[in-house]
Amino acid sequence: MSKRNDIMMATLDLIHEEGLQSVTFAKIFKQANVGSGTIYNYFANKEELVNEVYKESREKMGEYLLHDYDVNASMYERFKCLQSNRLRFGIHFPKMFLFIDSYSFSPYISPELRNKDDGHNSSEIVRDLIVEGQRQGIIKEMDSHLCHQLIHGIISSILKGYYVNKYPLNEVQIQQIIEASWKAILV
Repeated sequence: MSKRNDIMMATLDLIHEEGLQSVTFAKIFKQANVGSGTIYNYFANKEELVNEVYKESREKMGEYLLHDYDVNASMYERFKCLQSNRLRFGIHFPKMFLFIDSYSFSPYISPELRNKDDGHNSSEIVRDLIVEGQRQGIIKEMDSHLCHQLIHGIISSILKGYYVNKYPLNEVQIQQIIEASWKAILV
């Protein structure tokens, strides 16, 4: 792993453990095991570093979201794929998921980055699916961004309980969650 990646992973770990406000460059140097000047070779300041961690986390989530996505599948199958991938990303990459979930609306993240897609157009694909479903009279009429946030929120809430061992997530429960999130937006 490169020093840049070490710094970014250390930042993500520290944000997860202590919260963004408690993270300092000194803590990052120590956690990443790099010299104090090394960080400035890659990042001008903490804000730039955090924004880059956010950007790369979103890119990874966007890539994961579209794994095995088939544009020719039925609407329900496409929805299931997207929601299943969203849930599985959160299970496999909890620190990234929580970071994205916690800081997507934070003023710490630049407005340009917050509004930028993840490089894989996954947000656009989800919204297009919602709009298509609304045109067909299958999905409730509401702003597509709000509908997207609703289905993301279901997964987010479930994962937060899972992270604190409130309940396990086996395959049956995962399918139940996906089905419930589908029913939440149906007409």
